[in-house]
Amino acid sequence: MSNLQFRRHRRLRQTPSIRAMVRETHIHKEDLIYPIFVVEGEGIKNEVPSMPGVFHLSLDLLNEEINEVVSLGIESVIIFGVPNHKDDVGTSAYHDHGIVQKAIAQIKENHQQLTVIADTCLCQFTDHGHCGVIEDGEILNDPTLNLLARTAVSQAQAGADIIAPSNMMDGFVAAIRHGLDEAGFTHVPIMSYAVKYASAFYGPFRDAAHSSPKFGDRKTYQMDPANRLEALREADSDIEEGADFLIVKPALSYLDIIREVKDHSGYPVVAYNVSGEYSMIKAASLNGWIDEKDTVLEKLTSMKRAGADLIITYFAKDVARWIS
Repeated sequence: MSNLQFRRHRRLRQTPSIRAMVRETHIHKEDLIYPIFVVEGEGIKNEVPSMPGVFHLSLDLLNEEINEVVSLGIESVIIFGVPNHKDDVGTSAYHDHGIVQKAIAQIKENHQQLTVIADTCLCQFTDHGHCGVIEDGEILNDPTLNLLARTAVSQAQAGADIIAPSNMMDGFVAAIRHGLDEAGFTHVPIMSYAVKYASAFYGPFRDAAHSSPKFGDRKTYQMDPANRLEALREADSDIEEGADFLIVKPALSYLDIIREVKDHSGYPVVAYNVSGEYSMIKAASLNGWIDEKDTVLEKLTSMKRAGADLIITYFAKDVARWIS
């Protein structure tokens, strides 16, 4: 055997210290964006049934949650609102005193340094659950753009540091960029849900956001999961229209898309580790089938390795504790 020629790759795997020395991909706390669901009312902290560890929070309990987030070293949150009032054009989405606007203002008053991202969509606020204006059962693109721009401006006025539009209407970035600029918010970046697939992994989120469509589905505006090149066209359009970040959603089944969007654009790419990905791991962990910590860290590392600069994840608080 002494004359065999081969490479000894295992030399660099011998001890935890050596493995850490040559590790290529790392997760940092500043990579994490933590989603928060705010609701109207008082004294509300209700766990989302399909998302163990994720809660609906009323504003009087929001400070406690934000204080914990800050103490863990997480630097960014994204806010989703669940209003009491819904109508056919999502009025509560762009009302000055909407639930998202009030939450943003409250957070910024107490933690100015925390980066607050506003999810900008209509589906949680419409009584039909779709992301746009409806006429004769059709989701209308262009009439929706004005409402999205109004929503973004109201969120920026409340103090949002970043606007994150998630509706997938054609031209939504252009409309929002124009609206923000006209209102004097030229400095506010847009974190576009540039590549958002019509995925089966969104079920638990719709439970949390009360945003399931009352009819049909979202396949006429969200992307076909079979398409790769379309993702690059969508990313190009959003860049041309003024996007500053590009979100790929979901993440785990679309790691190839994350890598291609990153290589193709060179822009900051955000992986959205969506609710279904979260709930599957939670369910398997609660049943003792997997080790939650090891599985989550492996999964998020795969997203960073694929090219994600940032990760929106419901595991953010846990990960911050694990990597401290």
